[in-house]
Amino acid sequence: MPFHLHFAESDLLRCRFAVSPLWETQEAVRTLARPERHGYHLPWLRRIRAAADGLDLRPLHLLMPPFGHNPDFLSQTPPGPGAVFEDEIAAVRATDPETAGADIALALADTPGATESPAGRAMLADPARAVGDLAELLERAWRALVEPEWPRLRTLLEADVAYRSRRLAEAGFERLIGELSPQLSWTDGATLTITGVNGSHTRVLGGEGLVLMPSVFCWPRVVSGFLPPWRPAVVYPVRGIGGLWTEPSDRTPDALARLLGRARAHVLCALDEPASTTALARLLGLAPSSVSEHLSVLRGAGLLTSRRYGHQVLYERTPLGIALAVSHPGTD
Repeated sequence: MPFHLHFAESDLLRCRFAVSPLWETQEAVRTLARPERHGYHLPWLRRIRAAADGLDLRPLHLLMPPFGHNPDFLSQTPPGPGAVFEDEIAAVRATDPETAGADIALALADTPGATESPAGRAMLADPARAVGDLAELLERAWRALVEPEWPRLRTLLEADVAYRSRRLAEAGFERLIGELSPQLSWTDGATLTITGVNGSHTRVLGGEGLVLMPSVFCWPRVVSGFLPPWRPAVVYPVRGIGGLWTEPSDRTPDALARLLGRARAHVLCALDEPASTTALARLLGLAPSSVSEHLSVLRGAGLLTSRRYGHQVLYERTPLGIALAVSHPGTD
């Protein structure tokens, strides 16, 4: 059954993008329990196997039915575009126990046997304690599973936001929605319809607008359904996931490295999506000053172009840069 989000003109003016480390954390936890997702993230799964074995994630998994409600208070829509995990988890801990208890009850009811289980009964009997325990478990999951990879994930997510923001300015909201996912469609000039989701849900946005969030771990599905009092959001699959877990050195052809120098070739090959100096430095493990120097040389050689986006300067490959990055074999 589809979800329907009904927009007023004021809602269209209040749509924005956001990146949420809290969302990625709870989706990483969900991915561990969903073998059908593992093929997209095998390098990550190998790296975090020992850390995951040290976590008892059963209370969170109990609240993640494959079909049905998932507690919105555990993945609240971030208040701004550059959310920090510490601020997001503080908001989880501050959730009103009565609101959290109702949210937990909905999720447990959609998981066969969960409401009557000892863990389920304990959460329902003491929602305040459940909020604290679940927040603590989410924070441990963040530290063990996601935080070590966050520079890589954030770079991809921020590149997606930059690209989608440009597409919104170029093509408008209706065209953008169609490009985010085949699960999304814009009808009647006022309704966003989401198919292939669990259950049926209709919400009139009422001037709140909509938050659009790219996600790595929900790929390739769209997720929505945030109920009041939580701000409505649509989480969509990020672009470029195919190269997410590939190391920069694995993407750089040897011949290109000999031509440009290995570090400079790494920079060129890492620009599958537009990125800033800071994002590239995080991804490549280089000093921002070194990356800046390489970018300047590559731009001067006609391999890159740059443009300003907000307070950032984003770099992307020119047609010549694309040809060089993709046309050399990896080995001789």
